[in-house]
Amino acid sequence: MSKDTYRIQVAGLERDLPLCPISDKLKIGAFVIFGDTELTCACARHLAAKAPAHDVLITAESKGIPLIHEMARQTGEKRYVLARKSVKLYMKDVRRVDVTSITTANPQTLYVDGADAEYMKGKRVLIVDDVISTGESLHALEQLVEQSGGEIVGRMAILAEGDAIGRKDITYLAPLPLFDSEGNPLA
Repeated sequence: MSKDTYRIQVAGLERDLPLCPISDKLKIGAFVIFGDTELTCACARHLAAKAPAHDVLITAESKGIPLIHEMARQTGEKRYVLARKSVKLYMKDVRRVDVTSITTANPQTLYVDGADAEYMKGKRVLIVDDVISTGESLHALEQLVEQSGGEIVGRMAILAEGDAIGRKDITYLAPLPLFDSEGNPLA
């Protein structure tokens, strides 16, 4: 019998994550904080408490946006940087990095506006995301920070998934296993 959900405990809350197939043999737990203000605020509070000293927060569009916004709000930070998935009309002197993520069917490109790149230059930058799995999105953010002349002081996420669970260079609130085709957690 196949399992359709996985119960996770994070930041003092429980949520049932739908299991979504990404291949014939592998499923992932879909962790979506959009619309869940209770979860977003709790996770932001717990991550902020563990955050190293930094000058700038950065995340990738899109699921990291409510998290980084709430972290900045709770800590009194007036600005954060967003790596966009497309170039907007207001963006000038754009930095770009290509990325392939486990949750996205096609390769993507992340972009940082030149003004945001200048803002990161010479500053301590904390990378924040909702879930780190393969590390591809994280690596793209690292490249954008480096292109901008920022110093990466930490990498944080709500969840570490799959192989990312064993990484020592990220701080996360809870592990999220990968699942076989029947919905059983993989070791």
